[in-house]
Amino acid sequence: MTTYLTSGGAGFIGSNMVLYLLRSRPDVKVVNLDALTYAGNMENLKDAERDERHVFVHGNIGDRALVESLLEEHDPDYVVNFAAESHVDRSIADPTVFVDSNVKGTANLLLCCKKAWRDDARKTWKRNKKFVQISTDEVYGALGPEGFFTEKSPINPHSPYSASKASADLFVQAFRDVYGLPMNIARCANNYGAKQGPEKLVPLMIVNAINHRTLPVYGDGLQIRDWLYVEDCCRAIDMVATSGKDGEVYNVGCRNERTNLSVVKTIVELTNRKLNDPAINEELIKHVEDRPGHDRRYGVDPTKIETTLGWRPETSFEVGLEKTVDWYLENKEWVERATSGEYQKYYAETYKNRR
Repeated sequence: MTTYLTSGGAGFIGSNMVLYLLRSRPDVKVVNLDALTYAGNMENLKDAERDERHVFVHGNIGDRALVESLLEEHDPDYVVNFAAESHVDRSIADPTVFVDSNVKGTANLLLCCKKAWRDDARKTWKRNKKFVQISTDEVYGALGPEGFFTEKSPINPHSPYSASKASADLFVQAFRDVYGLPMNIARCANNYGAKQGPEKLVPLMIVNAINHRTLPVYGDGLQIRDWLYVEDCCRAIDMVATSGKDGEVYNVGCRNERTNLSVVKTIVELTNRKLNDPAINEELIKHVEDRPGHDRRYGVDPTKIETTLGWRPETSFEVGLEKTVDWYLENKEWVERATSGEYQKYYAETYKNRR
């Protein structure tokens, strides 16, 4: 069997990736390492509970002894690093947490893989091993109104979050350049879909609309993002892992740009129609003070992954967003648990002083 070690596999993209692998690849075993912070949710893995091919391990990627033991015991073919603090607002509040998880954690994974896979005396690596770093289009920084970032564009992050991800990417590249680490980096556009934590734009607006709460939109809401349905992203990541050229970076975008405001308005329309609730309308939208360093536009050119690996997104934004709204409407207990406790404190601290 082909074995994947996924870090952060109880989070949003990670859990969708685990379920995608188990669903589409009968020859796959997934060892899933997650620290179960606020971003990790065991309910995301409910469909994998009885699958013997899924091995869940509660632990941190910064725990060297644990990671080394997992590499020795399971001898994975691919280590796919999803584990990361990923919310910009949280990074502005406390950047050090992002350094610990995204930078130090990634460096520890790299060191453990080097120890497990490399013969230093001979300067050779075990065959058929690869480290795959899951990154973000935000590492490139802000883009003007025209053009797209390519894999050759310089890294220029503007938030503590994107700076920590850029640093992690550079560590992966450094391990490639210095030691010859077999690796790929996938820089993905804005993901949306089922099981995304309620602090991110799409689930935040869905949940607030359902409950007739204010829909807080930063600034004028005209920030532009490329919106990628999570299942399309998972398929792309698997293709990068299994077929990507060793040492290469791949941008995963879908040429599906929308302003944040237009996304919010579409969510309002969908929830209004599905619930037949006239109280869900655009009057709920409230423009609030923008966050510092808010990039105006991201956009990556996916030509490389399209032409070399044959990947194309299969889900249009309209279909993907409707499926996402349906999931949150159908999983009210998940939503209630995800928006209780610590989330309420975070929400109050993030939006209480924004006018």
